[in-house]
Amino acid sequence: MKEAEEIEKTQHESKSKMPYWWKAVIAFTFGWMLLNASKYFLNPILGNIGLEYDLNNTQLGLVNSIFFLTYTFAQIPAGSLADKYGKKRFIVIGFICFGLFTGLSGLMAGFTGFIVARALAGLSSSTYYGPQFALSAEAIPTKHRTLGSAIINSGAGVGIALGFVVSSTLVLDWGYDWKIAFYIFGTLTVLVGILINVLVKDDRKKQPEVVGEESPTPKPKGSVISLFKNRNLLVVFLVLFCSIYGFTVIVTWLPLYLVSERGFSGSQVGLISALVPLTSIPSALLFSHFIDKMGKKKPFAFFMLPMAAIALWATVYMESIPLLIVSLIFYGIFGKLALDPLLIATVSENAEPEMYGVAYSTYNFIGMISSVICPFFTGILADMTGSMSSGFYSAVVVLGIGMVIMMFLKETPRKTAA
Repeated sequence: MKEAEEIEKTQHESKSKMPYWWKAVIAFTFGWMLLNASKYFLNPILGNIGLEYDLNNTQLGLVNSIFFLTYTFAQIPAGSLADKYGKKRFIVIGFICFGLFTGLSGLMAGFTGFIVARALAGLSSSTYYGPQFALSAEAIPTKHRTLGSAIINSGAGVGIALGFVVSSTLVLDWGYDWKIAFYIFGTLTVLVGILINVLVKDDRKKQPEVVGEESPTPKPKGSVISLFKNRNLLVVFLVLFCSIYGFTVIVTWLPLYLVSERGFSGSQVGLISALVPLTSIPSALLFSHFIDKMGKKKPFAFFMLPMAAIALWATVYMESIPLLIVSLIFYGIFGKLALDPLLIATVSENAEPEMYGVAYSTYNFIGMISSVICPFFTGILADMTGSMSSGFYSAVVVLGIGMVIMMFLKETPRKTAA
């Protein structure tokens, strides 16, 4: 009788516990929040950093380019090593190191040391993207995958907005030294790394040895080169490059553009810049719902890409402040963060499951190359033309190229559940 009561109690407790996939979703959502907050919080205070180190626009662009250089080129090696030695281990170690190097950036007295610290921060943050998508795909049940992935992705928008608002308020409104923002976000990033370690299960699988039996022959994996031979994957990689280029112009130069060419000041800069990531959250959820319902992606991409390009053009062309704000809201609705679920779903439909880690790392690698090129290149354009508007116009052209590339996507038929 007592044993039956204990069994019933154990079953009741197991039912009352939060499902593991929700714990993973919570951990990875906070991960995306702090990863993006710590990537972009410095953009509203770039002017202060430039004054500290006596930098021109080209050098300010280098501040972001050097971070994304190491972040981007470590993507594929990080994904491969994480597949081999454990995805959770790589995420946690990388996240904690990312927080430490973010804080260290604020301690640097010279520009060279600051750049080195940012390069190391970019390198350590590279362990998150591919391994996180692979772990969340394994953790979230198929029937909840769209919801879970959408919640995780929403962390990016919240994080960018948080970074913009906090840094602009602390430094531009309240007059704190710009370095305090590095200390705050560095500390928060370390804490989230610890949270991920607590909530996410270890994925390293121990293979028991069975005496007298031959080990099964592992299924051969494809190579990175094989991903580029898949037309749909190649199209998605290149479209992501174009989409991230426009997004990088916004998150890198919009805050400084608002200050230097539109006359905004203080936390207004952070609040207006935050409109883009915040409006993208409901938009991404809504578009994801309709894409899942219709089973078609190209019509949405052909609508979203030109709308994003028009919104970027209008942001710098329209002299009216209300129209500028409306343009930014439209970019948030149709831009990169809203397009992401469509592209991510296309990768999962066209890559083999055993290649997910490397496929997502390669996808992010190709896309983030534009984050290496864009800040430095648009900084050069700004110095040459005397206006940051030229960088926004270059993004309009690149998004137009992305729409042309999207024409080559071959829609795959919807897979019906067994």
